[in-house]
Amino acid sequence: MEVGRKAEVIRALKFGNQIAEEEREALKEYFVKTQAWDRILNGEVDIIYGPKGAGKSALYVLTQDHIDELFDRSAILLSAENPRGTPVFRDLDVNPPTNEREFVAIWKLYFLTLIARAFDDFGINNSASKEVLDRLAEHGLMPAKKTTLGAILQTVRAYASKIMRGPSAVEGGIVFQPETGLPVGITGKILFEDPQIEQQKVGYVSIDELLAKANEALEGAGFYIWLMLDRLDVAFDESSDLERNALRALFRVYRDNRNQDQIKIKIFLRTDIWKRITEDGFREATHMSRDISLTWDKASLKNLIIRRLLSNPGVVDIYSVNQDLILQSTRRQDEFFNRVFPDQVEIGEKQSNTLDWMIRRTADGSKLTQPRDIILFLNNLAQIQNRRLERGEPEPQGEWLFDRVSFKEALPHLSEYKVNRQLFAEYPVLRPYIEALREQKTEHNVESLSRVWGIDQEKTIQVAKALRDAGFFEERTSKGETTFWIPFVYRSYLSLSQGKMQELQSSGTISDLSWLDSLLAEEQADEQGRK
Repeated sequence: MEVGRKAEVIRALKFGNQIAEEEREALKEYFVKTQAWDRILNGEVDIIYGPKGAGKSALYVLTQDHIDELFDRSAILLSAENPRGTPVFRDLDVNPPTNEREFVAIWKLYFLTLIARAFDDFGINNSASKEVLDRLAEHGLMPAKKTTLGAILQTVRAYASKIMRGPSAVEGGIVFQPETGLPVGITGKILFEDPQIEQQKVGYVSIDELLAKANEALEGAGFYIWLMLDRLDVAFDESSDLERNALRALFRVYRDNRNQDQIKIKIFLRTDIWKRITEDGFREATHMSRDISLTWDKASLKNLIIRRLLSNPGVVDIYSVNQDLILQSTRRQDEFFNRVFPDQVEIGEKQSNTLDWMIRRTADGSKLTQPRDIILFLNNLAQIQNRRLERGEPEPQGEWLFDRVSFKEALPHLSEYKVNRQLFAEYPVLRPYIEALREQKTEHNVESLSRVWGIDQEKTIQVAKALRDAGFFEERTSKGETTFWIPFVYRSYLSLSQGKMQELQSSGTISDLSWLDSLLAEEQADEQGRK
């Protein structure tokens, strides 16, 4: 390669934004149309599960980008949550619904209101749609065209609270013309349960009846509606009880809606949140058959890296490659990867190759690596390499774009991000326990954790399992003993040293190895064990 050209390419190198909402246009270049994507686009899937950073929001964004294509296939996409900015449901934290039942009422009426507005926007006009629109307008629930989702939710919230928390018998009746005394119509309340016969006579109607009417209206007009929900991890992040009530209620609404063929609720949800809201049991889980879980293996992560590399014109030019040809062949992808990256980060016969090194260093306690963390690491790797060149250090040898040492220098930034921006931000109650492990060893048993945290062993087990579920610990069992191992990705920020804590207690010595040396020592031990 021409001297100096490599520096130009590295200076301009980008692997994309780890946040899908921030790179909407670029996603179209990176995206692979998998079978899972085809199932989503064809309407075969309603619920998309995945760990944080697995690509749920990317699928949500890409689905929105196919809105015209879906409309041509008679599907109308309605966002029930803001894709960016303040979440719609965040304000419910001020005066939260008291129970799941009230939340069910809010979800159903909120969805009905969005559907009714779509009737108006898309000109769906028949007797069934008119009945829905009239009912909502009668009770001040029909929003104007430019009403925000937040304002719609607040109106629905106030109405549901009035009905659910007010007197059990809410009056409804016949409206008479003042001049003649003749009845001119019926006014009644929208109930969140089936009305009794006498209530039906004076105008009561249930929310389920109105949703059925909405479904009838859509069927008559030849349309489907997809109610899209993403970002539920931040919508209720201020209160675990609120999150639990809201999301369990949402899935009950999903269950109740199964008979409405024209109305589909599409939910993009983190795996850990699903686990959290169902840990005490959840019968509705048996009704969740139209779902998929997003997973990333080694081959798919390599493909992601290749695609993002090839989205840089400078990379394509300097390596004189054809983007389409490379993506058509896994062999060519392997060859291209080996031209760009060194064969190993840590040199040695027993050391892993570079891709395995990156996957292992970015995995959390679940033993899984997510695209978001790989992208963040690679962007920082490019920045580190660029700084080295700006300081006048020589270019990486051969065709490589990166020196081996740059990989090690890129880890602390990811480590800081994972601890501060994810663990501490999402699990503030666990922060003191994580901080207490700073400068400690990387593997503990219950006894050593109890000593470090200064709590009894019963409470220690509860905290350790909470940290395991958050991805901070990997739980291991060997020779009848359970230990909690801290993954590589968290170690540099917390200044941890390799080894078991009980060994430290018995020997009375503290390792003076740097965290990088510790990584190398443990990598060698793990590689030897696997062989």
